[in-house]
Amino acid sequence: MSKKTNVLPGFNLSLGYTLLYLSLIVLIPLSAAFIKTTELSLSEFWNIVTAPRVVASYKLTFGASLIGASINAVFGLLTAWVLVRYDFFGKKLIDAFVDLPFALPTAVAGIALTAVYAKNGWIGSILEPNGIHVAFTPLGVVIALTFIGLPFVVRTVQPVLEDLESETEEAAASLGANRWQTFYKVIFPALLPALMTGFALAFARAVGEYGSVIFIAGNMPMVSEITPLIIITKLEQYDYTGATAVAVVMLVISFLLLLMINGLQWWANRRNAEAI
Repeated sequence: MSKKTNVLPGFNLSLGYTLLYLSLIVLIPLSAAFIKTTELSLSEFWNIVTAPRVVASYKLTFGASLIGASINAVFGLLTAWVLVRYDFFGKKLIDAFVDLPFALPTAVAGIALTAVYAKNGWIGSILEPNGIHVAFTPLGVVIALTFIGLPFVVRTVQPVLEDLESETEEAAASLGANRWQTFYKVIFPALLPALMTGFALAFARAVGEYGSVIFIAGNMPMVSEITPLIIITKLEQYDYTGATAVAVVMLVISFLLLLMINGLQWWANRRNAEAI
């Protein structure tokens, strides 16, 4: 039996290049943030990262990111379903619009959203008289983070949905399952790992988002100020250790949340494999 050959180099060499590249691009820059915080004593570090203004920004940043990613998980799945399962006039155009947040500069997105949802904007002029304030409020932050996170869910779920065989749905229908049962017991379990991946990507992008948020947020301390803005403010004040301290907390919390999401994704994949 002939030995199997690979186009790429062997495992050891490929793994070495992978670890080297990952270290240069990700691990070394991130470790620099941790090293910078060693200039602070434990009490100084704690006082910086638990200041009321900083804690309020944590709540807004992570809360709005989770809400935005959850909204995208629902409507991103619906959008991917429409694009895959139906043919209609303008489908290609709508498919292109999905990628617009990828290509649009974040500052332009923030200005556009502010113009639309401001008191005199197209949508804001309708919402404001009814007591719904969007621009310069936490609700505006959620809308901005939802806007920039939609493509992650759609583009993650779409190829899985395209590969899903329609015969499985027909088989479920022939066995007496209604539409809801077919979706919940046949389609959704197959889509769940991809949906959770899209959710994690949308959440990760939202946590670090800056450009599209600062224009519509209003940046009011304790109300609508996001954590990335606090980091930028500290850098502008030459408080590098304070900025890195807040950044380290953001990094640790984000990593733990993503680790939990990846654990749920692993569980969903294992559950599907056992079901098959």
